[in-house]
Amino acid sequence: MNNGNGLDLRTALLLLAGGVTTYIALLHPDVGVAFLVGVGMVGLLHLLLK
Repeated sequence: MNNGNGLDLRTALLLLAGGVTTYIALLHPDVGVAFLVGVGMVGLLHLLLK
């Protein structure tokens, strides 16, 4: 899929999901620390997409 020239689809999806999740967590601080939620979401998707 990715021959070393830029992002592949899975990486782009992980970045998008992490960004959206972090943005939602920033809008609602009671959810938790925004970066922790974003990293957790990216990690979970990374495991599920393998």
